[in-house]
Amino acid sequence: MPEYKAPLRDMNFVLNEVLNTEQHYQSLPGCEEATPDMVSAIMEEGAKFAERVLSPLNQVGDQQGCTWDDGAVITPEGFKEAYQQFVEGGWPSLAHETEYGGQGLPESLGILINEMVGTANWSWSMYPGLSHGAMNTLDAHGTEDQKQTYLTKLVSGEWTGTMCLTEPHCGTDLGMLRTKAEPQEDGSYKISGTKIFISAGEHDMADNIVHIVLARLPDAPEGTKGISLFIVPKHLPETLGEDNGVSCGSLEHKMGIHGNATCVMNFDNATGYLIGPANKGLNCMFTFMNTARLGTALQGLAHAEWGFQNSLVYAKDRLQMRALTGPARPDKPADPIIVHPEVRKMLLTQKAFAEGGRALIYYCAQLVDKVKLAEGEEKAQADALLAFLTPIAKAFLTEVGFESANHGLQIFGGHGFIAEWGMEQNVRDSRISMLYEGTTQIQALDLLGRKVLMTQGESLKGFTKILHKFCQAESDNADLAEFIKPLVELNKEWGDITMKVGMKAMQNRDEVGAASVDYLMYSGYAVLGYFWARMAKVAQEKLAAGEGDAAFYQAKINTAKFYFERILPRTRSLVVTMQSGADNLMSLEEEHFAF
Repeated sequence: MPEYKAPLRDMNFVLNEVLNTEQHYQSLPGCEEATPDMVSAIMEEGAKFAERVLSPLNQVGDQQGCTWDDGAVITPEGFKEAYQQFVEGGWPSLAHETEYGGQGLPESLGILINEMVGTANWSWSMYPGLSHGAMNTLDAHGTEDQKQTYLTKLVSGEWTGTMCLTEPHCGTDLGMLRTKAEPQEDGSYKISGTKIFISAGEHDMADNIVHIVLARLPDAPEGTKGISLFIVPKHLPETLGEDNGVSCGSLEHKMGIHGNATCVMNFDNATGYLIGPANKGLNCMFTFMNTARLGTALQGLAHAEWGFQNSLVYAKDRLQMRALTGPARPDKPADPIIVHPEVRKMLLTQKAFAEGGRALIYYCAQLVDKVKLAEGEEKAQADALLAFLTPIAKAFLTEVGFESANHGLQIFGGHGFIAEWGMEQNVRDSRISMLYEGTTQIQALDLLGRKVLMTQGESLKGFTKILHKFCQAESDNADLAEFIKPLVELNKEWGDITMKVGMKAMQNRDEVGAASVDYLMYSGYAVLGYFWARMAKVAQEKLAAGEGDAAFYQAKINTAKFYFERILPRTRSLVVTMQSGADNLMSLEEEHFAF
């Protein structure tokens, strides 16, 4: 059976040695209790829960899936009991305000737990994960009465939450949604419509489910300007146990994440309550969506890390052929496959993406803390930088997470295609990450079109200035030159390419769409290059000082070299393709797409 071991050493490296989390927490109001000792204790307990409780249920969830019976959904064996342990451990309340029953700890600390939980069992993690987004939405936009009624129960974990956006005829284009909200004399609304692809929409793990639903008021304007946001509970708090016109019509039959219930949800004159201003629901929902997008970026890391861990164990154990340089294990009938260069390339690719992705996500998590707790210019800068990095983190990390999962299956050879090893499940489970919370293509349009070009490049400059300052500070560091020189060149090219695409787009808007995915992937490789250079710098300094585990730090430096020499050059082909223009995509007449 495949296993998961929380990579606490690497997590602590990124937190304490690269990102200086202790100083980060002490500089923000309300984070003083997040001392190194407390953070370490929380991580260790989270690791135990992920390794001992959730990891053994990962294949169980895939094999059993969820079952539907006349609207009721039963989760796989052990899922409900694991959730009760999760609630009893106080995990849902970790990063929420004390006045609503939370522990008042930083959002970034919650993300550490989410990484371990999600890597151990992604399907299970989606149940509390969706609740977290619902909590953030209520906290940001709900009334005090709504918070006392719903947020407290979500924070405690007694109830769970969902987000209900997609309808059968509309996915990303939410301006087409048809779900209706009829105002009532008591100030409530009657919600009617059907939502699809609702993760954790119905299950047996909690007493109530709080749905956050997009719907239209009778006099709403057309398009996205006429969308409002509503709380629609499965059971009204005052009549807990009685139906509220909310039902699960069916479960989707899916490629992966079988342990999570993906539901068709029907709202039949269900009682709901407006969150935020009328017709501003999409603005409010972005609180939920941004949370979900960072959570999905974490999924990319999870599949890369899980794939790497299990591939590495197998590659050290599986005997096949001899090393090209001669027998590495003459006492055995063959050598372990880790001696072969192509196997090592796949393992190093997984390692580079997992550890680089971890640094990026933890950095984004610190920005989330600053957006929530800082003030003035510091808050504004963090918000702008997070807005720029979120589509990169979501799309890039899920793309390379899927690549890493595929490498895992490949390393196992024919055994990877067999269910018992878990590698084909990792591939199937990871595939959804590039689709939900906005596909890679949607994230790319958001990055290039909205975040970069619509700000005349200011959003990009927020990050490239950070990269420039780092390279400038290390310009005389001979030991780091092999990383700094490529980053300097890449940083300049990044701005130049953006200008060229922007100039073309002024003549033809299709140029944005034609370049967008290549641009996003280029940006992702550049961003990870920055973090790998930072990690290499720390590792070099530790080795020079004779501090810590020399083998760990040397591995960091070697992996950084691999990233810069084997992965970062992918940007070369992306430059060519994104600059080739839209004509090679758009010149073929529609009727010529024939077979």
